[in-house]
Amino acid sequence: MNTTEIFLIAMTIIFTVPWLIWRLGRTDYYAPLVVVQIITGILLGPGILGRVFPEYYQFVFNPAVVQSLNGIAWWAVMLFVMIAGVELDLKKAWAHRRESGITAGLALGTPLLFGCAAAGLMLTVDGWMGPKALTWQFVVGVGMACAVTALPILILLMEKLEVLRQPIGQRILRYASLDDIAIWGVLALILMDWERIGRQATFLVAFAIAAWLFHKLMVRLLERDRWYVALIWLAAVSFGADWAGLHFMVGAFLAGASMEADWFDQEKMDLLRHHVLLVIMPVFFLSTGLRTNWDVGGAAVFLAAGLLLVASVSGKLIGVQAAGKILKWQPGEASIIGWLLQTKALIMIIFANILLDKQIITSETFTALLLMAVVSTMLTVPLVAPKLARLKELISRSA
Repeated sequence: MNTTEIFLIAMTIIFTVPWLIWRLGRTDYYAPLVVVQIITGILLGPGILGRVFPEYYQFVFNPAVVQSLNGIAWWAVMLFVMIAGVELDLKKAWAHRRESGITAGLALGTPLLFGCAAAGLMLTVDGWMGPKALTWQFVVGVGMACAVTALPILILLMEKLEVLRQPIGQRILRYASLDDIAIWGVLALILMDWERIGRQATFLVAFAIAAWLFHKLMVRLLERDRWYVALIWLAAVSFGADWAGLHFMVGAFLAGASMEADWFDQEKMDLLRHHVLLVIMPVFFLSTGLRTNWDVGGAAVFLAAGLLLVASVSGKLIGVQAAGKILKWQPGEASIIGWLLQTKALIMIIFANILLDKQIITSETFTALLLMAVVSTMLTVPLVAPKLARLKELISRSA
């Protein structure tokens, strides 16, 4: 078979296997299709399929096919991160700045500290820190991975739970939006290359000027032209960020965050997010799975994943509970908000991919972080649904 035929076999597998697991297994309650696609990516990676059927794995996922898949995956994740940047609503966060600042700060800061402590424990064993990492970069990078909230998946799960348009859902979006900005800011700090500081400063200055000019241009364009120009802007800013040594995904987020949500029709933006998830993001999940590694031993990877999961879950819940006490929330609200902000899946995986690309973490650490992200996301709906039912019953009684 030629490379094109093998590529099409790989694409058939990528779209067929997770859909069958999701549909026949009826996993939607605890594992939406997105989560199943991530898990399938791990199963199809070198640690599982590559060990069970090494010849088949090497035939289908040969270097030429993987290179083709990676190109699709890069564009997919750039589009997805751009959309996440566009959807940030900082005006509402500013209007409720005290409540949003306290909650977002504690919801991010507490699991960050717990995650840094877990990273410190991991440093006592070789094989977790990447070859190009400074100790502080590894510790802060893993800590921030434990603190991440995936805003796009959070929206998806809140739609499923029917709270997205309710007051509590809008509050949670504000908290997650502020945390999203902090996550990318910390990532930019971690990736700062002091040997290339001049190039990075040049990029940031050029971006600020270009963003001002871009804003002037976009307000003069018809909406149908804005969509096309937005894609040009995405590619250009991503290139600039990668050239400066930050990472093209940091550029994709900056490209999205520099756009105004009201430049675009909200229904069309929702459709774009849906279609990106449907059409090309499964390739990113597969390419992510191909990067998993169990060389330090399966038991060690699972142990590290468990440690990171405990740090992430407990840190997020304790932080939000503290915010609830300071702000005097209703009983039960802090637990619901804490578990919903636990959703990690996509953004954490993107974050971890960048750390792996820059060799701040090893593929074994990446695998542990991936497992932590999947489990924490799968816990969300089963734990939040009954809590929401009790809260609604409490509100109806008090009314």
